[in-house]
Amino acid sequence: MSVHIVRLGAKRQKQEGTRIGTVRRPPRGVAKDRFASDDWYDVWYPELSPSAALVTQALEAASAKEWSAFERAFRAEMNQPAARRTLDLLAALSQHADFSVGCYCKDEDRCHRSILRALLAERGARIA
Repeated sequence: MSVHIVRLGAKRQKQEGTRIGTVRRPPRGVAKDRFASDDWYDVWYPELSPSAALVTQALEAASAKEWSAFERAFRAEMNQPAARRTLDLLAALSQHADFSVGCYCKDEDRCHRSILRALLAERGARIA
C-alpha cells in the first residue's frame, strides 16, 4: 500500500488506486464525465494545490532561487491547519491503501507535486 505521485493525464499504472487531482483548475476542453476515464483524476482536490498567486509565481520561476522562494511559500500554505490535517490523513492512509496524487506539469522537479511528495514523506507516508 502506498501513495503514488503522478502526472495527471498520463496512463494509469497498476495499483495506483484512486487518483486525486491536486490542481487549481480542471483540465481544459475535457468534459467532466471524462476526467476519470481519460486518466486525469477521480477526485478533484484543489486544496492541495498552490494558491492562484503561487501558481503564477511557480510558472514564472526561471532560477533556482525563484523556485526556492516558491517552495517556501507553498510549504507555508501547506502548513495551514486544514492542509496539515489533509497531509496527515493522506500519510496515514498510505499505510493501508493505494492512491495517487498528481498535477499536470511535465517536469515533477518544477512542480508542486515534488513538494507534496516531500511533505508526505516527512509525515511518514509510504511513497511508491
